[in-house]
Amino acid sequence: MSTAPNNPLHGVTLEAMLVELQAHYGWEGLAQRVDIRCFKSEPSIKSSLTFLRRTPWARQKVETLFVQLRGKRG
Repeated sequence: MSTAPNNPLHGVTLEAMLVELQAHYGWEGLAQRVDIRCFKSEPSIKSSLTFLRRTPWARQKVETLFVQLRGKRG
């Protein structure tokens, strides 16, 4: 039986990440940390998910921020 690598994103959906980040930082705080328009102009979970699913570099930044947040919470 093989085990999954120690991946902090394992089992976490993009939507769950975004909801947790938005609850912690708010849209303004997210926009300061990840400079993308979907966090600045009429932000919503739905529009942000659409953009992040189509934009690998932005998704990577959001995933990195999520891992950092989880690391701080321990």
